[in-house]
Amino acid sequence: MTRRARRGPGRPPAAQTADTRDRIIRAARETFSELGYDGTSFEDIAPRAGVTRTAVNHYFSSKRELYHIVVEQTNALVIQSGVEKASSETTLLGQIGAFLEAATQADSEDRSAAMFLITSVFESRRHVDLRETEHDAVTQTREFLVGAVNAAIERGELVAETNVSAVVSLLLATMWGMAFYAGFVGTHHELETVVGQLRQLLGGYLSPLSE
Repeated sequence: MTRRARRGPGRPPAAQTADTRDRIIRAARETFSELGYDGTSFEDIAPRAGVTRTAVNHYFSSKRELYHIVVEQTNALVIQSGVEKASSETTLLGQIGAFLEAATQADSEDRSAAMFLITSVFESRRHVDLRETEHDAVTQTREFLVGAVNAAIERGELVAETNVSAVVSLLLATMWGMAFYAGFVGTHHELETVVGQLRQLLGGYLSPLSE
């Protein structure tokens, strides 16, 4: 008779380990957003993740390390996914709409994402060591918009005399205003409605530039 091997009392299964780590990261995102970097400790994060403070320290050696991981993952969840979704579109309005659609989807999955994006901008100004050059969400959004606007000019969608810097600044301010709205003001349903209205307004604004 073949005996089934039993798992010893050592390390937990890989799936369980990954789930615990993800719960800690999500709890950290919520806590950092609400309490700020200075006001957050592992003791605040642990109960939200359903683990002990020791468990948090097992997965992350320091608060700074955990914060940087939250920045990286939130950036990937919202900004990078938006850029990737926009890459399949062939018009400026389509690209902006796809970007906003991806951000709205991320908001439906985790409402703390938009809140964290906003607060992380302030934290990077307060703490130089928290600045993420590679994962700076504002910089990446601006780079996406610069590329999209210049491509629209090359396609003839916008006139050659278009003030790229001004248009990009307008779009950047509008889109980050949406992030603030998503994180601190409206419900997800209200956000979907506002995004729909914004797409109509942008369509009306961008069209005369190409005439």
